[in-house]
Amino acid sequence: MRHEHIRSIVIVAASILVVGITLAAQDRFTVKSPNGIAFSEFRGYDAWQVIAPSQTDAALGCMTAPCIKSINGNAAMIKAFKDGIPGNGKPFPDGAMMAKIEWAKTSNTASPYAVTVPGALNDISFMVKDSKRFPDTDGWGYAQFRYNTASGTFTPYGNGPAFSKADCHQCHIRGAKARDFVFTKYAQR
Repeated sequence: MRHEHIRSIVIVAASILVVGITLAAQDRFTVKSPNGIAFSEFRGYDAWQVIAPSQTDAALGCMTAPCIKSINGNAAMIKAFKDGIPGNGKPFPDGAMMAKIEWAKTSNTASPYAVTVPGALNDISFMVKDSKRFPDTDGWGYAQFRYNTASGTFTPYGNGPAFSKADCHQCHIRGAKARDFVFTKYAQR
């Protein structure tokens, strides 16, 4: 009887510890960008189909160093690309979404040849097409969340509701207006 009582106390204590650790960790789906776009709007982004990889040789877009990116699209985005958008002159449909997952570059030391692979997670950026919600940015909403490896948390990037228009969309206007503001091309496979 005493052993069962001790075992019950140990189980309860372990459960409290696990619940405490779980509550202490951030739920990324509760974070919102300054313009109101919630991380939760993109649930499942990590399982979306890859549109294309990308990498930079400078800290451009990444927090401090060159990075590797996977640009993923939800089903509406992939269908639009397969239907020839934006090359056919049509815009992406409302509901199309992209996620850009960025990691620091690192070397795979186990490989017998030089190969660069993803290292620590840097940030995750999102684009969503919603013409009614984002009329000031040609129908596109933008959000970026920086990842802090030390704390395991995400922090929204940008300052205030004008973040999308002032930071993200200005760059997309300069470089991708003819492609409905999307830089990434669907990579042949």
